Amino acid sequence: MAGNRLFKSALLRKGSEFEHVYSRGKRLHGAGFTLICRSNDGGESRLGISVHRSIRGAVNRNRLKRIIRESFRLWREQYPPGMDIVFAVRPDFRCLHPSDIRQAVTALVASRQGLANNVER
Repeated sequence: MAGNRLFKSALLRKGSEFEHVYSRGKRLHGAGFTLICRSNDGGESRLGISVHRSIRGAVNRNRLKRIIRESFRLWREQYPPGMDIVFAVRPDFRCLHPSDIRQAVTALVASRQGLANNVER
């Protein structure tokens, strides 16, 4: 079980880290969400989650964040490798299970095979 832990070092936590990805990252638009990706110097992907307040209720926003983190923890290899990733949720987001999120991310990344080569440093 320890091999599946999601350490805090695997998450974007500071506003400056988010701004760095927002300002220079490449955007991939999915159904109800956007992945904003930027290469990092470490070999591991890191995840940040942004849920807009137009999704009413802190309980709903926090539940979405937990589900997205769980998807990242279980299927990290499905996300672009060696990148800082911000998962930005739009109000029309409808995935409510980690496997649904994994399928949506896998389809999006597969449709953009050259992502790792096109992301700016």
